[in-house]
Formats: sequence, C-alpha cells, structure tokens
Amino acid sequence: MPAVEDDRLAERLASITEEEAEARAAALRAGLSDYELAEEDAAVLEFDEDDEDYEPYVAAPPALAVIGRPNVGKSTLVNRITRSKEAVVEDVPGVTRDRVSYDAEWNGKDFTLVDTGGWEQDARGMHKRVAEQAEMAVDEADAVIFVVDGLVGATAVDEAVVRMLRRKKKPVLLVANKVDAPSHMSEVYGLWNLGLGEPYPVSALHGTGTGDLLDAAVKALPEFAEHGGMIPTGGPRRVALVGRPNVGKSSLLNKLAGSDRVVVDSVAGTTMDPVDEFIELGGETWRFVDTAGIRRRQHMASGSEYYAMLRTQRALDKAEVAVVLLSVEEPVSEQDVRIIQMAVDSGRALVVAYNKWDLMDEERRYYLEREVTRDLAHIAWAPRVNVSALTGWHKDKLAPALDTALTSWGRRISTGRLNAFLGELVAAHPHPVRGGKQPRILFATQPSTKPPRFVLFTTGFLDPGYRRYITRRLRETFDFTGSPIEVSMRVREKRKRK
Repeated sequence: MPAVEDDRLAERLASITEEEAEARAAALRAGLSDYELAEEDAAVLEFDEDDEDYEPYVAAPPALAVIGRPNVGKSTLVNRITRSKEAVVEDVPGVTRDRVSYDAEWNGKDFTLVDTGGWEQDARGMHKRVAEQAEMAVDEADAVIFVVDGLVGATAVDEAVVRMLRRKKKPVLLVANKVDAPSHMSEVYGLWNLGLGEPYPVSALHGTGTGDLLDAAVKALPEFAEHGGMIPTGGPRRVALVGRPNVGKSSLLNKLAGSDRVVVDSVAGTTMDPVDEFIELGGETWRFVDTAGIRRRQHMASGSEYYAMLRTQRALDKAEVAVVLLSVEEPVSEQDVRIIQMAVDSGRALVVAYNKWDLMDEERRYYLEREVTRDLAHIAWAPRVNVSALTGWHKDKLAPALDTALTSWGRRISTGRLNAFLGELVAAHPHPVRGGKQPRILFATQPSTKPPRFVLFTTGFLDPGYRRYITRRLRETFDFTGSPIEVSMRVREKRKRK
C-alpha cells in the first residue's frame, strides 16, 4: 500500500509543471503577509538558488617538513607556526607517529607544514615505522626544518639525522628549540659543528625567534610544491575516516594511497593526529583524513587521548563527508552507534563502510544483517560499502558512494517544487486534529544546503511523528541518499485586524 501511495504522489507531482509550481509557491509566499513574521524570517525567505561557480585547478603550495628526534618540541613548534593547537602535544616522547599536514602562511606565503614523529636510528617495531614516515616526509618536502633540543645540544641521534638529511639533498634550516633565555645560548653555538649552517635559536613554547626562522623558511621554499600536483582552488572534497580504534582506518588509507602513508600497528590507538592525504579515486582527487580511533566518551578520556578526540571532532567538522568504518568481525557496539551519531550531528554526508568483509562467513553475515536492522535503522539512508582494507577488495566502490552522498548533501529543491510536494502530501495525509485544531503548513522553503535544511511556516506545532513522516517522504521523493536533512518549523499567528 505505501508503494502505491508513493506512485500516486510521484504521478501527481510529475503532472505539475514548473510554471504551475512556481505560481503556487508565489501565492503561498504572498499569503504569509497576513501572518506575524519575525525579523529573522526575512533571511530564510530570501536566498539565492543559483549554482556555485566552477573552481579551476591550481598548483599545490610548497611543503615544509619538521623533523627531529623524539621529544624535542616539533609539534609545539608546528602549533606555534600554524597559530593553533592542532597538533597533539604531551610531555612524553612518541605522541606524534604519522606525518601530519597543516595549512600555514607567513607574510603572504602559503605553504603546507608537515609534522612528523621522532626519527631514531636502528629503531624497531612501531618506532621504526614512525621513523620511516618521517623520512618519507623529507622525500616529499621542498625544504626541511630540523629541530634539536637547544638545552642538550647535538646528540648521536641528531648527528644520524644530519647524515640522513645530507643524502636527501634538501634545503635544511637548523632550529635549536627550548632556548628561553640568553644563558641557554652556550649550547646553541656548538650546533655550528653539525655543518648545516647557522642555527636558529627559538622557543616554540613562547614564540621567541620563530619570526626569523619563518622568514628564512619562506625564502628557501619554491613557489609551488615539487610533488604536490594540481588541486582545485577550493580544495579536493574532504573525507573523514572515523571509527573505533583498530577497526582498519589507517590500513584503508594506506591501501587507497597505494603506499604506507600512516603507521599501522596491532596496538589500538596508533593514530593520534588526523592525517591528511590526497587520494586518486574514481578519476577524482579526494582529501582523506585518517583520524584517531574513538574508544570512549569524551569526558572519560584524558591526556593525549582527550586531545586526539577533540581533533577528530574538528577534522569531522572540516570534512564534507564522513566514512564510518565498522568491523564485520565484531557486533555493532554502542561506541559504533555513538560515532555514527557524532557524524550525523556534525551535519556531514555519510557513508558506512564494513571492513574485513572478505573474512566473513555466512553465519556472521546473518547476524550482522540483524544487528544493522536493529541498531542502524536510523541511518538506513546512508550508502553502504563492503570493503577489505587489507587487500583493497571493493575499494573502487567507495568513490560512487561518496559521489552519491555529496550530491545529496548539496541538493537544493526549488521553492515551487517543494511547496507542490507538500501540498500533495498534506492533501493525501493531513495532520491529525489535536484539541479541535488542525495545524496547516503555510509555506516551505529550503534556505541552505550542506546539509539540506528545510523550514516550514505553520499555524501550529506539527507532531514529531508527522515531522518524521515529512522528512521520510522528502528523502524518498527527492533522493537524499547519504545526507542528513533537517526539517524545522516556525509557528506564526495571523495578524490582528486593526
């Protein structure tokens, strides 16, 4: 029966021409003059429905890598240069593990600042992979900031870093960090012996000396990145990979990138900072952001884990679409549901990816479908992709799902077509009478997209169930697959006759 009703509604809408729809909307809009409107209603009722302009491609800005042994203050310096607290900082070595990119600017010069984990010679296990990531950052950088501890002076590890840098043949600026007073300069003078030229004494914590360092850095940088390629002026579409720890986010990013872009380890919580990477997928460049796994409620986290969660939320807020990764090996958990709700509440487009699908047997598939129906029914509108981060199985399915979600996220329904839809909908299913009154929808408009937001001007409050009904029919009729949509109402009373 519902399918028959859907067909009838579609037929009635198809029979209404654009001219008729616009005329009906104009009449309804004029009818609002009989009602008491608030000042903020004007902004909702007047908006531009024109499409956005095409964004041409430009060359990527140059990259400046920050490297050094563990705990010399690299991330603190990155935060000082970017004038933010984006990089996770804690007074223990090894907090930063991946190479993490940040947009930076100095005296009108835009560049990409790359934070890295501590470089150690003869490192093993995870520390070896962290060092490999730092070395890759040097390979792809256009210039390097080499940070040493100005209070300690050059160590054997620092000298090993110098030998590595000489092999790379990149411009290097030597920085003596933690120089907070003139009395600390005695160790700085000895850094000339490293053969990298004049050391720059700075205090990343207090900001002293960073201006001179950045003046020299921008002089050493070329106009454009050697390895950056071309990117849209507005930047590639941003995709945030979110999920519980150890669900396979970093492995998926590495497989999409075709290289070991981020550190992967069996230890949960390896990723601490959001890691950006440009990915070629489906014939388009995307900016994927690998985020720290969220293992608990924010108020229960502490230390670097707490700040990593804040940065995950910030990465999600900056993204356009969130890919929530779930592991098919484990039941859908309360934490999975909470992470999905975080993505929905942030207003991002949404794709759900089920990882390790190639390892699932028929029995687990049966129970997984039941879990999805029971626990994820509220996001049945999100595209679903079954993948294997380890083998790359079905990774090509991700681009169409992202395109679908982002198209829905930016979809705008014309005012005429929207009011025609609501007119037919209400005629077929009017709002129930409550207390002898039946609220009416006077006019509807869509003032914004990304995500789509609809405002209904009504004569009374609509029942929550009826609002959900309108939302569901909007989604089904105009295809908002992959995008949250918001339907709000503004109750307005009729003007009193004088």
